[in-house]
Amino acid sequence: MASIVRAIPGRTPQGPGPGAASPSFPSPAPVLGHGEAEEEEDNEQEPAEIHLCVLWTSGFLGIAYYDTSDSTIHFMPDAPDHESLKLLQRGLEISKQRLLSGNYAFIPDSMTTTEKILFLSSVIPFDCLLTVRALGGLLKFLGRRRIGVELEDYNVSVPILGFKKFVLTHLVSIDQDTYSVLQIFKSESHPSVYKVASGLKEGLSLFGILNRCRCKWGEKLLRLWFTRPTLDLGELNSRLDVIQFFLLPQNLDMAQMLHRLLGHIKNVPLILKRMKLSHTKASDWQVLYKTVYSALGLRDACRSLPQAIQLFQDIAQEFSDDLHHIASLIGKVVDFEGSLAENRFTVLPNIDPDIDEKKRRLMGLPSFLTEVARKELENLDSRIPSCSVIYIPLIGFLLSIPRLPSMVEASDFEIEGLDFMFLSEEKLHYRSARTKELDALLGDLHCDIRDQETLWMYQLQCQVLARAAVLSRVLDLASRLDVLLALASAARDYGYSRPRYSPQLLGVRIQNGRHPLMELCARTFVPNSAECGGDRGRVKVITGPNSSGKSIYLKQVGLITFMALVGSFVPAEEAEIGAVDAIFTRIHSCESISLGLSTFMLDLNQVAKAVNNATKQSLVLIDEFGKGTNTVDGLALLAAVLRHWLALGPMCPHIFVATNFLSLVQLQLLPQGPLVQYLTMETCEDGDDLVFFYQVCEGIAKASHASHTAAQAGLPDQLLTRGKELPDVSRQISETGFGRSQLGPGPFHESGSAACCHRHPLRALPWPSSTS
Repeated sequence: MASIVRAIPGRTPQGPGPGAASPSFPSPAPVLGHGEAEEEEDNEQEPAEIHLCVLWTSGFLGIAYYDTSDSTIHFMPDAPDHESLKLLQRGLEISKQRLLSGNYAFIPDSMTTTEKILFLSSVIPFDCLLTVRALGGLLKFLGRRRIGVELEDYNVSVPILGFKKFVLTHLVSIDQDTYSVLQIFKSESHPSVYKVASGLKEGLSLFGILNRCRCKWGEKLLRLWFTRPTLDLGELNSRLDVIQFFLLPQNLDMAQMLHRLLGHIKNVPLILKRMKLSHTKASDWQVLYKTVYSALGLRDACRSLPQAIQLFQDIAQEFSDDLHHIASLIGKVVDFEGSLAENRFTVLPNIDPDIDEKKRRLMGLPSFLTEVARKELENLDSRIPSCSVIYIPLIGFLLSIPRLPSMVEASDFEIEGLDFMFLSEEKLHYRSARTKELDALLGDLHCDIRDQETLWMYQLQCQVLARAAVLSRVLDLASRLDVLLALASAARDYGYSRPRYSPQLLGVRIQNGRHPLMELCARTFVPNSAECGGDRGRVKVITGPNSSGKSIYLKQVGLITFMALVGSFVPAEEAEIGAVDAIFTRIHSCESISLGLSTFMLDLNQVAKAVNNATKQSLVLIDEFGKGTNTVDGLALLAAVLRHWLALGPMCPHIFVATNFLSLVQLQLLPQGPLVQYLTMETCEDGDDLVFFYQVCEGIAKASHASHTAAQAGLPDQLLTRGKELPDVSRQISETGFGRSQLGPGPFHESGSAACCHRHPLRALPWPSSTS
């Protein structure tokens, strides 16, 4: 955790909040006029301070800061970054408790602990672990330093008037629920029994179908882009330019060649780290050589491509001759086959004459030592049948003699003229005059060779590390090229088109869009258009029968918008994307036992995020909100949320809401005006059958046709018949005003079953027997 205190000129506290410190006493000054006095008073106020807590670990960044000017804590949801650090591994639960137990001025004292938890869960993203830990660390720092309340009693806490979320510049805000319900990422357990405990695999997801990267760093960058959708039009168009270039038929061969070269780009940072620590493996040199050699191939290929495309120009210029120098050094020095065979660094012949001579001696040792052993045997006792001279690294040359039956005690091992060393595997090892002479003449050849080759490795490592910057740049540009080639390959196979970006357009316009995942699973897919730009139709209410495609349509709009914001081609004939700053969803209930919240409360939290954070540039997708509670209450909540947004007028977000609450339209719960547009999924009744066209058109559904969906689910016919009767009877009762006053005196006023029939008149109707 880091604390940064920074004074911001020109910003002063807006007023003494609860428990704020008293202003410092001004020095004596002459009497000023009214305007001059106000100006002097403003200048005397202390400048605002920003206290920042940053948590940076495992490639993700969590930030929270406290602004003394408005006594507000600002937090940023977890955002990925390029680097990887591990600063803190503990403190998550402590941070949660510190957040939940804090004394906040904006929470009424009458709230219970449970209500306080529910309220904070709709404001703070507790699923962003780094953000929670950063907030906890910041609260701890504020509590210790007592910012703004240094002179107050100890029971007076630091004033916190609110929590505000912010995101990095140009980034589009998307929460974890949206990533989940849109199936942008989807992790599944690996089917291999060997990877059950170690890893997951990507399931059917947008990332899964677009990830055709050949190197791991390309896959990592693609995931980074997915977690960082951007509004930077220059960056987005530069990505699309590369994709469009490789989609041209004449460039297909070039794309395939570059794809093959990218397959040899490996984990260079890990190799450089090992070099820095002198922990280089034998295989690292061959991997680095292939990587650098492939990078040179990428450079030569990109030099023949149009330099108007920035990526090609960067690769052609920044893949400098240092790469050729590294490849040349490694190729001329390192013996790849020998290194893998001996599992250590070895050099090629004709690099160092001294090493070559020692290796020649080492290779000729077997025949030479055989001759030495023959001469040694001539001088030994005739009882010794044989001997051999061996070489052991770090020990030297030894005379090896088989153990005789008479050699029982240690004293029996002594032989005149020989120095006993050790007994191993029924072999006695001695030093003789000749072996000592060999040690002096030849030395420890094996260790000498290793020491000299290690010196060569160290010198080569220094040459490589001196050019680490170009290797790092190679990885950045190669991974970028890998991602764009993968997106181009997917666009070619799936028939995607290039989106257009219009900063003046607040919303999106999609012509014949398709769901990128559903079209791969369905035999036929009906494309649909969507338009939510301008001040008309900002709230689109979509009704239609169950299983008619409402949810797919909502997800389709969200996914096409998301793909355009990461710089990918999209599954549509045409797409024009405006300045969308966030995507909010309430589509699926992401249940969690650990949160201890009901399904409906989770739904409310998702809608609360949209209500509290959506702007006129945000895209909000809501599906069947309100179905988790009483029908009347759910309908009232849905109407209240939509009316809240409609009351904003031109500041209303772009909202797509799918619902089966037909009463929302029939009872005219929404104000009439150009901001609301009613859409429905086109269907046709063919006798008792219902034909789905899966086509969006203007209009309002007349019924939900739930019985048809129930029949498809396999419910018995008698239940379907009864289900069709009850709504008719209910409508008849409504129209005739059936109630207590019309029943008059009689058995319906008595307690028991008759009274029950009055309260629930549908229960009094005969239920078909199981035999009918």
